Amino acid sequence: MSLHPVSISLSSYGADCVRELGQASFISLLAEADATRIELREELFTEANHAALAPAIAAHRLECLYSSPLELWLTGHNLPNPELDATLLRAKACGARWLKVSLGHFSDSSDLTALADCLARHTIRLLVENDQTVQGGRIEPFCRFMTAVEELNLPLGLTFDIGNWQWQEQSATSAAKQLGRYVEYVHCKAVTRNAQGKLIAIPPQASDLQVWEQLLQQFTYGVPRAIEYPLQGDDLLELSRQHINTLAHLGLEQECARHA
Repeated sequence: MSLHPVSISLSSYGADCVRELGQASFISLLAEADATRIELREELFTEANHAALAPAIAAHRLECLYSSPLELWLTGHNLPNPELDATLLRAKACGARWLKVSLGHFSDSSDLTALADCLARHTIRLLVENDQTVQGGRIEPFCRFMTAVEELNLPLGLTFDIGNWQWQEQSATSAAKQLGRYVEYVHCKAVTRNAQGKLIAIPPQASDLQVWEQLLQQFTYGVPRAIEYPLQGDDLLELSRQHINTLAHLGLEQECARHA
């Protein structure tokens, strides 16, 4: 069986580092490390020319996903975030095939027809991610949202962030069982508390990888998985290659055993 596709969120290399060097400087690194996809981060952009990224990413044969902190639904508004259209255009300029945003304040009055009209004007597929907030980091609103999306057959999928569920004390296992069929992209991060008691993302231990293997069984086989935890060291290429290789193999043994 072929290895699973692996993405790297550029935030993994540290916000200050990425802002200083520019996101374009990491394209060749990801390609050499055998990543399948680069995840650009809107909040880390310092360069104004988004379009310059597209040919460089394509030349290195990487897929491209554009991540934005935009909330799809704003509090007190039933129409989608008015910045969605412009954000989709910026993603397209970068050569992205996917735009990842947060859910925001979804409610029963949210106008999904208006969302459908917006998405119909673009070829980019929208992915909505569970974040760390009360409004966008709990299972129940996502169940209601994705059920409504499925009924209208909107061109939209779910980014499942394994670690983010912990910020709202949600069970990732329960979330995977309820939402797994909608998942098109997986953010991988282990989580711990620092000395100040704050939750932070860290690289996975063996026990984390075992949990992730179980979660991945709830999703479509071969779903792309992304590194979104600190990659910091003297040799970023070798470090990136090691973690990509780990995630690319994650779940392969179980799948091979299932088909033996």
